[in-house]
Amino acid sequence: MNDNPEMVSRPAREASSERGKALANVIFNAVLAALFSGLFIQAGALPSSMWEPLGAGSFPRLILGALVIFNLAIMVQSMTALRGADRAASVGARQWFLQRRLAFATLAAFAIYALSMPWIGFAMASLLFLLAVQVILGARRGRRLLIAAIVATIFGLGLYMMFSHVFLISLPQGRLW
Repeated sequence: MNDNPEMVSRPAREASSERGKALANVIFNAVLAALFSGLFIQAGALPSSMWEPLGAGSFPRLILGALVIFNLAIMVQSMTALRGADRAASVGARQWFLQRRLAFATLAAFAIYALSMPWIGFAMASLLFLLAVQVILGARRGRRLLIAAIVATIFGLGLYMMFSHVFLISLPQGRLW
């Protein structure tokens, strides 16, 4: 029998991948369900209007509730797959997360964007978010970084100008400015 890890058969690698994928899905969907549950609770505090019989938080709560149910369903499905996978051939969830690191880095950048917007304002948060995502995706030096900065400036500040001057919609200014 060959114990060389490079000579592992395809069915063993697929079983290992399936177990890692199932475990990663359980972890990821549990985190999303907790996040959506928190947002569901916060949506209940939105002010109501005399013109809206259901209140401002009704639609967000409906969507967030549906998302929590979907996350829980995916977790149940993944737990079933996890029980059926071979434990001996497991690589784990770490590899699954590493393979998707760009998506998770972009998700983290978006979370920072959403959290920083009330503090630094829409224009600056959008500019920094767009620049950060482009750097995450590969624009790290020279001409690519210059193009990324130009795109971030045009879209970050351009959207702010369009909403504030054309559509007359006030976007967050930021507490620090």
